[in-house]
Amino acid sequence: MGISALTPATPSDEVHETLLEFPDNRLLIDLCGEFDRNLAQIEHQLAVQIIRRGNLLAVIGDEASRAQAASVLQQLYARLESGRDVESGDIDGEIRMGGAPDNTGLRDGDQMELFQGGRIEIKTRKKPVEPRTEAQKAYVQSLFRNEMAFGIGPAGTGKTYLAVAVGVSMFLSGQVEKILLSRPAVEAGERLGFLPGDMKEKVDPYMQPLYDSLHDFLPGKQLGKLMEEKKIEIAPLAFMRGRTLSNAFVVLDEAQNASAMQMKMFLTRLGEGSRMVVTGDRSQVDLPRGMQSGLSDAERLLRGIDAISFNYFTARDVVRHPLVAKIIEAYDSDQS
Repeated sequence: MGISALTPATPSDEVHETLLEFPDNRLLIDLCGEFDRNLAQIEHQLAVQIIRRGNLLAVIGDEASRAQAASVLQQLYARLESGRDVESGDIDGEIRMGGAPDNTGLRDGDQMELFQGGRIEIKTRKKPVEPRTEAQKAYVQSLFRNEMAFGIGPAGTGKTYLAVAVGVSMFLSGQVEKILLSRPAVEAGERLGFLPGDMKEKVDPYMQPLYDSLHDFLPGKQLGKLMEEKKIEIAPLAFMRGRTLSNAFVVLDEAQNASAMQMKMFLTRLGEGSRMVVTGDRSQVDLPRGMQSGLSDAERLLRGIDAISFNYFTARDVVRHPLVAKIIEAYDSDQS
């Protein structure tokens, strides 16, 4: 079938197309998405045109873009064949992680092998989680390999989300016996005054992002039971003093708002059989003026120690709304 059957006639020397055939029409419908929205996303991000007819997709564009789009489509189709869904974030992740120009995905077996062998998947009770950028992939590998890991970079890069996912995965597989998530209870540039309620009700607003992450990975009833049994704890950093955390997966979020003394206190809680992850954004310090951030202090002091990894993220690793990356870049440019 020629491209003329799919699009208005165009001089042959200007037509650059790649035809892809997908044998399962049901999976092809899922690949295209409702109202072809998945195809539209690939078109927008890779500057190609994708036209569907029967079980064929014609990809039109320059050579590099066509090759990458073809690779992404093949990887997403392989994902559907393995029984997983395709959502907007999965498409974005495939575009960021795969589809090199010299890997068109058209050779038999290549894409399935790449998808299964080249990807990292974190298994949780509710859904599998995959890194969507190379920096996220390196970070997840560090979380599994090292007893202490630091994730440093701007908001929206998945530092805490991936750390909690790895913690849940290790807990479910029996590698650790409990999960402990902590944050400094520091107000973000505004005075909230005295909050009503008991201690839990006072600190819960500061801890809400950690609750949100856990709810993504564990069913509500199971999460409630585990928290009731103290197998999963969420606590302010100030409550860590005096504890020894053994056989636990421990995450300190928003570490840029810990003082140097608090950071030392937290890091020395590490007990036998435990893993510790520290995440933070050096550009969003809410400590009083003149107080040194414990994150910067730890980064300076611990960089040369074996078994402690440091992973860094930039605006290119933001996996929230595309505008978030542009906002971060604008602020960074203004400060430079």
